[in-house]
Amino acid sequence: MRASLNARVLAGAARPVKKIGRSQSLAVLAAGLYLASSAGALALDGSSACNPPAKVSPQTFANAQEALNAAVKEIRAGETKCSVGALTYAAEGGEPLARWALGNMYATGEGVPRDDVRAYKYFEQIVDSYNEDDLDTHDIGAISRAFVAVGEYSLTGVPDSEIKPDPERALEMFQFAATNFGDPQAEFQLGRLYLDGGAGLAKDKMRAARWFGLAAEKGNSGAQALLGHLLFLGDGMRPQRGRGLMLLSLAVNGANGPKDAWIRELRTKDFNAASDEDREAAAVYMNSHLGRDLAPLGAARAEPLPLGPPPRSAAMVAGATKPRPPSTAPGQ
Repeated sequence: MRASLNARVLAGAARPVKKIGRSQSLAVLAAGLYLASSAGALALDGSSACNPPAKVSPQTFANAQEALNAAVKEIRAGETKCSVGALTYAAEGGEPLARWALGNMYATGEGVPRDDVRAYKYFEQIVDSYNEDDLDTHDIGAISRAFVAVGEYSLTGVPDSEIKPDPERALEMFQFAATNFGDPQAEFQLGRLYLDGGAGLAKDKMRAARWFGLAAEKGNSGAQALLGHLLFLGDGMRPQRGRGLMLLSLAVNGANGPKDAWIRELRTKDFNAASDEDREAAAVYMNSHLGRDLAPLGAARAEPLPLGPPPRSAAMVAGATKPRPPSTAPGQ
């Protein structure tokens, strides 16, 4: 899988898959695991009567799909811990959704002891078994996230394990998930690699901004923050300080917990450096954005978000910025 995938990515020949909505199973699994992590202590603190077996008997379920359905019911009922046995059975039967759910659970310690090595291996099973010619479109969300997860583990490795940092593989995973699935986290990670010159890439702030723009339009908070910061500074592109501040505000609204503290710090830093005119322009941008009923940023434009013209108000200087021609694609 890896050799053929690497050749296709480098050649730019990966065939995109049609985008579809998430399957009901993936939505239930994702929502259930999120609720468990944020408020579902009753299901995870040992107070539940459920004691899932370490190994599910082959007679427990008729097949992997039946096991997955049982796990979904447990998670929907708030019994994340009780779903482990059925998920394990379904994962051993080759169900990508079950492998993704278990990988996520071991990565976060929800319902099971945290174990990044086991998490990585579940995600890697999905990557290694991927076959675009035999693809259930309902599994695309789990498959896309698994490619990104393997990429993120490959960036850092797992301490005291056989999983070592492999930036080249990380780049390969992100490129594949971004190109084939339009995954916003993959687009964000590619932007960071171009911004920092990681994985052997030459630093390219404009290319980074274009990847950030794609992810920002899909609501990725990290991409909104870094794109906003680049636009505010005019770093590698013409400055658009009001638009940058607006994106930083959107990023803060979507920030989640201590891991996103850097987003709040970056917004505070740039707002403190902004002029009154910059803040007024940001308010105009935000009003324009909210007036579209929170439609994705740039949804009505054919060009990448960093290159669009600003909205106008009576207080703004007329003719501030001319739009540039749209870019054909964010470089890879």
